[in-house]
Amino acid sequence: MANSGGFQEQVKHLGELVGQFDQMPDGPQKTAGKELIQLLMDVHAQGLERVIEIIFESGEAGSTLIDQLGKDEIAGVLLLLYSLHPDALETRVHAALERIRPRLRKLSCAIDLVSIDESAVRVCLTNSGHGCGSSTKELRGLVENGLYEIAPDIISLEILGLEEPSSTGFVALDSLLVNTLVGAVPARGGAR
Repeated sequence: MANSGGFQEQVKHLGELVGQFDQMPDGPQKTAGKELIQLLMDVHAQGLERVIEIIFESGEAGSTLIDQLGKDEIAGVLLLLYSLHPDALETRVHAALERIRPRLRKLSCAIDLVSIDESAVRVCLTNSGHGCGSSTKELRGLVENGLYEIAPDIISLEILGLEEPSSTGFVALDSLLVNTLVGAVPARGGAR
């Protein structure tokens, strides 16, 4: 079996190289390089799409195999790269949330899906206040890692409810004065 950790490192390194390539000055070499990469991606996409079609045409066993490929740490990422993954983004987001809910429950937190719009995902994290003192950074990391592991094609992720609560309840006098003054100044151009 292939080493998924090694594969992840290769994907990361590939991303770094593509970033470096993009930073190169424009010229005939860069244009030829882009054309080579795009042609290679197109050939791979057509080949993988045909492999998936052949597997699918073999009936129930083929559908089961495609589902297994989608759940595999390496094959699933490759299928995502070429938009051939058997599960829709919403299905994978729900699966990721179900997978991280038990860990969040141990921290007295709950998570709910707010929306998925295109590839932008919004979730809401609620804390009962009786947790073990996990920081916002730790909770954010747990949610982000859990979602991106199963749905790496999420374009943007917004986590509502991660604002640090005020530890003392103290409100600075400056902030009260600013809010009072802003509310007292009439808006230009009439009411909206």
